[in-house]
Amino acid sequence: MATPRRAGYEILGLVESGILSETCPMSERIGVMGAGVMGSGIAQVLAISGHEVICRDLSDEVLDAARESVDTGRFGVKNAIERGKLTAEEAELALGRLSFTTDLEAAADVDLIIEAIPENLALKVRFWRDLDAIAAPPTIFASNSSGFSIAAMAAGTERADRFIGWHWASPAPAMKLAEIVRGPQTSDTTVDTVVRLAAAAGKNPVVVNDTDRAWGYVANRVYFAMVREADQVVAEGVADRDQVDQLMRDCFRWPSGPYGMVAGAGSGWS
Repeated sequence: MATPRRAGYEILGLVESGILSETCPMSERIGVMGAGVMGSGIAQVLAISGHEVICRDLSDEVLDAARESVDTGRFGVKNAIERGKLTAEEAELALGRLSFTTDLEAAADVDLIIEAIPENLALKVRFWRDLDAIAAPPTIFASNSSGFSIAAMAAGTERADRFIGWHWASPAPAMKLAEIVRGPQTSDTTVDTVVRLAAAAGKNPVVVNDTDRAWGYVANRVYFAMVREADQVVAEGVADRDQVDQLMRDCFRWPSGPYGMVAGAGSGWS
């Protein structure tokens, strides 16, 4: 694999911090399946990180919106330039590494595939099953599911050892979350590869175990337990939603309360 451009790592402070060396050979070819808020954000982050990225969706209209979001959106590269997070040259290099397509086979000819399609288990299982017949055997499959069982999705493929969860948070360019979900058959090599990629992209990878007992892994399982309790508080007439959000922000110094978080994550914080 080619040596990555240093610029993508400099903006993340990874060279200076010693996490990466200037010549560390870490550039993979990555396919991102789904070009919505999450998919386009993930593709942007990984292109900035020095990887060649192909972002695929079903329609040109969705891809056009993704291109615009990456370029001029609230969390896009032009905004990053204005805020001093990227230079114009670094942004140009990142955009040059990122392409968009409706061609599934082109997007599957990669080292790693990250799926960011709608959160529907049957849809995801069918998608992975079909992709398994196209992608090369060594290709790693990573689902950005918010909480579905990794084992359930991997069961539709012949590569359970190369199947993993890589849960991102919205907006992907800003949030540090990298919830890495190890399935029961996921290999150490697969885990190590995804952890390395997440860290190189400036995220904070935490490896957790898959479970079929509840949806949500760790982050969403705990978060939605809080939302259920907040709903109960509102239903009992103790406080309204705005008051709940305000109290949680003031008490715990959270940037958003539980209801603001639901609305923001759904819209990509636009």
